[in-house]
Amino acid sequence: MAAATSQSNPNQPQPATNPWLIASAVMLATFMEVLDTSIAAVALPYIAGSLSASNDEATWVLTSYLVANAVILPASTWFSLRFGRKRFLIACIVIFTVSSFVCGSAASLGMILIARAVQGAGGGALQPLSQAILLESFPPQKRGMAMAAFALGVVVAPVLGPTLGGWLTDTYSWRWAFYINIPVGIFAVFMISRYVQDPPYIKNAKAGKLDGIGLGLLAVWLGCLQIILDKGQEDDWFGATWIRWAALILVISLVAFLIREMRHRQPLVDLKVFRHRNFTLGCILIGLFGASIYGLITLLPLFYQELLGYTALAAGWAVSPRGLGAIVAMPIIGYLTAKIDNRWLIAFGFGTFAVASLWFGEVNLSIGQWTFLWAILISGFGSGCVFVPLSTTAVAFLKNEEIGNASGLYNLFRNIGGSIGISVVNTIVARHEQTHRDELVRNLNPARVTVHGAFGGLQQFLAVQGSSSPTALHRAYGLVNEALNGQARLWAYVDDFRYMALACFACIPIVFTLKKAMRRAGAPSAVH
Repeated sequence: MAAATSQSNPNQPQPATNPWLIASAVMLATFMEVLDTSIAAVALPYIAGSLSASNDEATWVLTSYLVANAVILPASTWFSLRFGRKRFLIACIVIFTVSSFVCGSAASLGMILIARAVQGAGGGALQPLSQAILLESFPPQKRGMAMAAFALGVVVAPVLGPTLGGWLTDTYSWRWAFYINIPVGIFAVFMISRYVQDPPYIKNAKAGKLDGIGLGLLAVWLGCLQIILDKGQEDDWFGATWIRWAALILVISLVAFLIREMRHRQPLVDLKVFRHRNFTLGCILIGLFGASIYGLITLLPLFYQELLGYTALAAGWAVSPRGLGAIVAMPIIGYLTAKIDNRWLIAFGFGTFAVASLWFGEVNLSIGQWTFLWAILISGFGSGCVFVPLSTTAVAFLKNEEIGNASGLYNLFRNIGGSIGISVVNTIVARHEQTHRDELVRNLNPARVTVHGAFGGLQQFLAVQGSSSPTALHRAYGLVNEALNGQARLWAYVDDFRYMALACFACIPIVFTLKKAMRRAGAPSAVH
């Protein structure tokens, strides 16, 4: 049994300001960043309609944010040392807030995608910076309580996000889902300016030279990945010549990035950390789970709005219990991580999420708003059981000086997994809808007595309602076609939910290849 997590020197001077004021200041920034993802997910159909885009294109609003977010993560430590952590954090919040205004005022899909990419770059460093400041603001014996409060703030955001986003979208406009960040950002800048100070080791640190080539290569291959994920379904994936070229550039830049980071004296990211089995497997698992959780966040609101005709607010209320499930899980997991083998908690989380996904696979067009209340609660509880124990186990055998670099890589895998997951679930919906429609059409042979009778009865009913015979027949075919499309899309969603369940079940055997690690009581996890 081993547990090695990042801890500062107990003799390090503590800040004169009340640490809970510092906690409130940094949690505002993190809360805003987490809230923004779930708010945008609920507003996607409205963004698509307002900007003359399809729902598939509107999901680029999520993927562009995640990929840009991932690019800045590995470089956040260097920027903190170069410019000072406090100034860098304030700059990130300002960038995030200004780009939120641009998102809200966007007049085209291209404009909002560029603004979301800038917003993602600004938000990329908020969580790791906030967590580092929080850990250093509390004495060692109180860090467990501080991290519990921090984690609670992170999981409350997904509860409020869908509901707040739905209410703003229905009452005002989807644009207010972005404008809401402006007052929060201004208040966060005020609080951090007033209460947060850089520790002496940050003030006296020398950042060295930025690995600009490494950062450029990282941006190139992640950018190519985003373009392929965003445009792949629309342009028939590798059937399009330009996507094949983009994939080639992606592979070349990725290989060049890996070679550069392994050979450079001061690399942007230290890839040697992957020599630790737990960290490598932890990154793989968080990538797969990121794909599942972001896939679910994207699918559920779209399902309620596309197929059931819910408003954004009603869809937000329907999916909001997911965060409540995570809130319930946090104190339980916080207690159990120091008591039992974390691998069992992680496996339980994956299994619980998989069961919830199978439950979603029983969906039909007759469900009510709260039909899947327990499934949504269970999915949130399962995600809470994965995040904290997995992050603890992933870094359990790392040295303290490796934690910062590892945190950036770990979150990078989570974001990349989320981007891939969003693209995959939307591709499955689009492709499988066509497949299921073809299958259903085979059963609508007019030569069959039942089909002929059903069309005749529907035509007669419409004729009684006042339509002429030719019009009634045309309307009958239109109603059947609409029902056919709805059923085909429903089955595509069912396939998606079941694939997510299979992916989570497949992760359980991988969990038990991790080395056994338990967290010391009161010790915070280094990544999340």
